[in-house]
Amino acid sequence: MDVATALLSFSIAAALLTITPGLDTALVLRTAAVEGPRRAMLAGAGVVTGVLAWGLIAALGLGAVLAVSELAYRCLQLAGAAYLIWLGIGMLRGAFRAREPGLPRVMAPSAPNWFLRGVMTNLLNPKVGVFYISFLPQFLPVSVPVVPFSVLLAGIHASMGLIFFAALTAATVPFQNALNGPRLPRLLDGVTGSVLIGFALRLLTERRVG
Repeated sequence: MDVATALLSFSIAAALLTITPGLDTALVLRTAAVEGPRRAMLAGAGVVTGVLAWGLIAALGLGAVLAVSELAYRCLQLAGAAYLIWLGIGMLRGAFRAREPGLPRVMAPSAPNWFLRGVMTNLLNPKVGVFYISFLPQFLPVSVPVVPFSVLLAGIHASMGLIFFAALTAATVPFQNALNGPRLPRLLDGVTGSVLIGFALRLLTERRVG
């Protein structure tokens, strides 16, 4: 496989992976709908930063520990599940908490750091690490330096993710008036919180493949 073929093949695979609905998509879409485009893009930027970090980790060979160590995989799995449950419970609390008329949707002093949340959601998912360990080597031509080319591939994936998240965020803008009402944001918080907890429970029950 030459460099051009590797880049094209990876780009197609990464594009399909990017548009497949998942935890990151749910997180960004909920943030755009409930807290606005700026915070949604901060969450998306955090997610793609996590992608770049996993790409670098995989390129340096550190991520291979997850593929061979049951203990390392399980520890990251437990940490990731606990984090998702914490996020989910926070959203469920917001869904059931009554909002007084006239108050903004999110009080500025207590606004979460969505960039950090996006990073942590991605980094604490061991399935992403194992995926990169098994996925990236398939697109590495023999003649290229492994680390720079792996980071380039991760950068392509991250760029696609950022564009996709921007499109999702833009799609919510026409509905901001409806989303400013008291009911729909609480409904979205309830649904997304339940989804996050569901992902966490599934993560806890899944075993490492291989």
